Amino acid sequence: MTTSSLLAPQDRLREAVRGFTPNWFAATMGTGILALTLPHLPLPGAETLGEGLWWLNMALLLLFTGLSAARLLRFPGESLATLRHPVQSMFLGAVPMALATVVNGLVVFGVPRWGGAAAGLARDLWVFDAVLAGVTGLLVPYLMFTRQDHALERMTGVWLLPVVASEVAAASAGLIAPQLDTAGATTLVYAGYVLFALSVPLALMVITVLVLRLAQHRLPPADLAVSMFLPLGPLATGALALLQLGGAAPRVLTAQGLGDLAPTLLGLGLVGGLVLWGFGAWWLALATLTTLSFARRGLPFNLGWWGLTFPLGVYAAATFGLGALTRLPALTALGHVFVVALAGLWGLVAVRTACGAWRGDLFRTAPLA
Repeated sequence: MTTSSLLAPQDRLREAVRGFTPNWFAATMGTGILALTLPHLPLPGAETLGEGLWWLNMALLLLFTGLSAARLLRFPGESLATLRHPVQSMFLGAVPMALATVVNGLVVFGVPRWGGAAAGLARDLWVFDAVLAGVTGLLVPYLMFTRQDHALERMTGVWLLPVVASEVAAASAGLIAPQLDTAGATTLVYAGYVLFALSVPLALMVITVLVLRLAQHRLPPADLAVSMFLPLGPLATGALALLQLGGAAPRVLTAQGLGDLAPTLLGLGLVGGLVLWGFGAWWLALATLTTLSFARRGLPFNLGWWGLTFPLGVYAAATFGLGALTRLPALTALGHVFVVALAGLWGLVAVRTACGAWRGDLFRTAPLA
């Protein structure tokens, strides 16, 4: 029995609020991407299960947002100290990415039920999400350069989290645009490519430095072992963004008299998507091997385990996108394998997270000051 379990309910709630950090939003990212990929499975009830998870994800996002607001109001010093923390501040990027999974669900699950109203709400929420992603992608690196203490040997894949949020918003733009009129779609498509530029080049820079760090200083400590999967996220999301924006662009370009450019963007989606997907395949294999190596020596559980879910989920989504565009059944079948693996990982991590939250273990953080 832990000390937290002996506390009165109001004291347990107070400690939960005090120990709540942005890391928790990674759980909504993982839950949301599973919800979005489940309908791809050719199984009865898969779409219904995905929609149920989408509703659960919205509830989690509201809960975590409320806890974040309560912590900011009740413990402002510790909340602001999170901005100076070299690891926890990186997870601020998980907030817009978590919101993006809810926005995408409005298209996947909401539009078939509520039609244009769901598409309009998705567009409005997307605007907020895109702004939040852009601010996070600028603010957190600025804090890294001016307020935080970093060193190459302590670098991990979590450096990617604030940067990747913009390309997640870019992929969402490509998903929402076909549901809007031409004027609305035009704004989203062009903004999507700008968001892609705000993210993917920076992510590739970070991955390059990360490879150097791994070569010089070997693997990260065991409690950050799962962070090896995080570079898969920007590679897969970049591929997905190019595919979805390329699919949405022809209508916009044709309406502006630029229809001759449509095949170029479609081709960019195919070639760029394949290149990033192939790079992602290499990184997926590397991350799997290193994580298995850690597992043999003992892999301590923490909220970082959610880093196993979103990267694999968005890689599955990119695989389905490439399968649809190339009409290669092998890619679609591979996507099914990834979704099944994702569902198993999500179940494992969700159970352990629920147990850790009940015991209070996951709300105990190191001093931030």
